[in-house]
Amino acid sequence: MTQKNFGRRIRLGMVGGGQGAFIGGVHRIAARLDDRYELVAGVFSSDAQRSRASAQDLGIADDRSYSGFDAMAKAEAARPDGIEVVAIVTPNHLHFGPCRAFLEAGIHVICDKPVTTTLAEAKELAGIIERSGRLFILTHNYTGYPMLRQMREMIAAGMIGKLRHVQAEYAQDWLTEAVETTGAKGAEWRTDPARSGAGGAIGDIGTHAFNAAAFVTGETPDRLYADLTSFVPGRALDDSANILLRYASGAKGMLWASQIAVGNENAISLRVYGEKGGLEWHHGAIDQLWFTPYGEPKRLITRNGAGAGPAANRVSRVPSGHPEGYLEGFANIYREAADAIVAARLGILPGVEVVYPGIREGIVGLAFIEAAVESSRTGSWARLSAH
Repeated sequence: MTQKNFGRRIRLGMVGGGQGAFIGGVHRIAARLDDRYELVAGVFSSDAQRSRASAQDLGIADDRSYSGFDAMAKAEAARPDGIEVVAIVTPNHLHFGPCRAFLEAGIHVICDKPVTTTLAEAKELAGIIERSGRLFILTHNYTGYPMLRQMREMIAAGMIGKLRHVQAEYAQDWLTEAVETTGAKGAEWRTDPARSGAGGAIGDIGTHAFNAAAFVTGETPDRLYADLTSFVPGRALDDSANILLRYASGAKGMLWASQIAVGNENAISLRVYGEKGGLEWHHGAIDQLWFTPYGEPKRLITRNGAGAGPAANRVSRVPSGHPEGYLEGFANIYREAADAIVAARLGILPGVEVVYPGIREGIVGLAFIEAAVESSRTGSWARLSAH
């Protein structure tokens, strides 16, 4: 889809993401980066006063600052200038209700991950999405990274041969101490099963590592063996996870996710090996991908540099050597969503292939969490029941 086809900006609403919320700001930056959206309405907090104050900070008109998502969905659906899409950026347990309300009101949805807190809810939401006929985009933002798109393209082209082994890691250290007891907002709900769901580190960052591995390889494991641990005394959910993965194709894998790995801030790594070669990527060198054909020297591929293919270059904004990162990855998901939304508005197909995670990825992610929790509890292999 070319620039001349974009037309007016997409009218965007938001649920959550008010004052003091990190992820809401990230979504707003991502939506603005390519100038494709205009934030015009929202309910930004469950606290009415904070929600109004947040709306004022963001320049939202008083009559489009709402006290609840149900009222917002009904009012916006009735307006001739109502929102076309809403971003849901609330804690996990508050995803399902708003998603359902806006989809049933005929409004597209962009939802932060994980899609819901339970697999049953995710499957129910899939039916709602299908009946609504609206788009549903899940912001597994790392799928927007150019070098992960590069990995995906190379694996699909057979450049490493038949898949043999996958290693996915995501390590942080911010929950090394019981910071949830000190009032730290992000830690407080992420360690609470009622608000976060059954998974702690496995649900928060483990699903990102799992999704990235599935995205680049095109394969998801059919069973796993998990060892989930809560190292911090009194913590109700896991803060570290070690998981073995088995694929129907015969490939095997390992996933490590930890939020108590001292010295790690946001250390994501992905290594994929086939019978003809291997690929290796690290978040600390986000614009670099190592490719090693068997028996040959390692080759460094850089974002927008020599050797980078169309899939990576399409989501690269600046020349090689100028770093792109987390915000741009989010923005790539929003840009893909914008192409799909405008195409839906015009009743046409997008002019380019749009790639973004949706409800299928959400369901598989919840199946991964539930299988990991079951496996760790029983000390046995568990199957992923994503169907």
